[in-house]
Amino acid sequence: MRTERASDNEQTERRDLKVIVGAAIIADGRVLACARSAPPEVAGMWEFPGGKVEPGESETAALARECAEELGVRVEVGQRVGRNVRMAHGRSVLKVYTARLLHDDQPKALEHSALRWLSAAELDTVTWLPADAPIVAALRPLLADG
Repeated sequence: MRTERASDNEQTERRDLKVIVGAAIIADGRVLACARSAPPEVAGMWEFPGGKVEPGESETAALARECAEELGVRVEVGQRVGRNVRMAHGRSVLKVYTARLLHDDQPKALEHSALRWLSAAELDTVTWLPADAPIVAALRPLLADG
């Protein structure tokens, strides 16, 4: 068993923790859900679009880039939704932000097998990836107000 001083471990953890950002793109009181096409163990499960924050990149810049790459859209990133969600055996953390489409852009499934716009009442009609599922409860009131 490996032992470390708590302060060393906390510093190591903060330095090595990878940040994954997700976009809760909201339009007309609905949120965009994206079906994974790969890898096979999660294909068909639903997620918020997004990806890794690259070194030197801000979370909001990463989210705008990921939305352009995955969906072919430009977005304005808004406020955080929900809490940080630990992923990958604690090596990554997911942070989800609200976003809105700009310039009448319409999302295209460039990297996903399907896209769906879900109302608050429809959020439980898809199987969310485990990391995205905790965000759904925090998102529900934002859609009800939509």
